[in-house]
Amino acid sequence: MGLYRQDGTRITKAAFPAATLDDPPVRVTEDIYVSEPYGRGDGQPEGSKRLLLYQAGTIVLRSAVDRLFNPAAIDSISPATGPAAGGTTVTIRGSNLDGVSAVSFGDIGGTDLRVRSTDELTVKTPQGVAGAVDVELVDDSGPVMKVDGFAYEGAAS
Repeated sequence: MGLYRQDGTRITKAAFPAATLDDPPVRVTEDIYVSEPYGRGDGQPEGSKRLLLYQAGTIVLRSAVDRLFNPAAIDSISPATGPAAGGTTVTIRGSNLDGVSAVSFGDIGGTDLRVRSTDELTVKTPQGVAGAVDVELVDDSGPVMKVDGFAYEGAAS
């Protein structure tokens, strides 16, 4: 028994019609839930509900997993200025901030990062040099930057 095309010609192993997958399947190794806020008509207190998205063992395409991680976005940084000595507690507001694991000011990492919600985080500025620096968030989906997002004033003491 062999493999044949519809027209009856035999298919050899070397000529098997297949293509390399650009979007490989992956096996989910634990139950995955999504969280969504209660709606106005739910009669539930503030908070959110969790719904099973993928059960352990489910096979999904890598692109389906990638779409679950929305990139962070920066709407505002407040205050936008602070002393070059550092230590200013900065509030960053935006969206999808719950996946942020680090914040840097120029090339130097901030300290005391606290993710308050999906829309807000706080971080302390490191010591810097007078002038504007880029603010970069390290996120599950990759880095997000606000060019000249913070300005250091004066010289570090």
